[in-house]
Amino acid sequence: MVTNNVWHDVDEYFIEKLIPVDKSLDNVLQTNKNANIPEIDVSPTQGKLLYLLAKIKGAQNILEIGTLGGYSSIWLARALPEKGKVYTLEIDPTYAEIAKQNILQAGCDNKVEVMVGNALDSLPILKKSGPLFDFIFIDADKPNNPHYLKWALELANTGALIIADNVVRNGEVIDDKSEDERVQGVQQFMDLLQQHPRIEATAIQTVGIKGYDGFVLATVN
Repeated sequence: MVTNNVWHDVDEYFIEKLIPVDKSLDNVLQTNKNANIPEIDVSPTQGKLLYLLAKIKGAQNILEIGTLGGYSSIWLARALPEKGKVYTLEIDPTYAEIAKQNILQAGCDNKVEVMVGNALDSLPILKKSGPLFDFIFIDADKPNNPHYLKWALELANTGALIIADNVVRNGEVIDDKSEDERVQGVQQFMDLLQQHPRIEATAIQTVGIKGYDGFVLATVN
């Protein structure tokens, strides 16, 4: 039987083979840990997946809902051309300040704008004054995933790529009797994906350093 230890070791193998040592990113994770920020960032392999998807897409403007300590923000910023921009939304002022410091130290501050406050308050501001987005990464509080998807569609260019993290919830997503608001949020998010005429989507289950979870990948028609 394959165990979590094997998932972890395989991830470490891929990291060693495919992701060069990067002191900036390592420092981000250590800074976040020292600040007691929850260790729920994407893994290095997942961060590079986001980077590659944004490069393949040729993204110019990226929206990230959920900054945490800025680890994924930096991966995304590195995928952008010189004048590209990541707008990343974070509700916790302390996390946002640490993210800004991390982004600055990684040399990405010219490409990343951290917006502090409830995302559902920040998204209407972006709608009025910001650009439309080629790439949207949803990785915040799961009960609000349905609302984030609706806003993503408001803010997306035609052909935009939408990625959502943590949609498997260790398999709990299929429990239609779950009382967990995070699971319910993901389930409602999946229902919207199924029903919306502008979206083509799939979901990929993942295992590795972060355990058993998965991503949604969708494109906006």
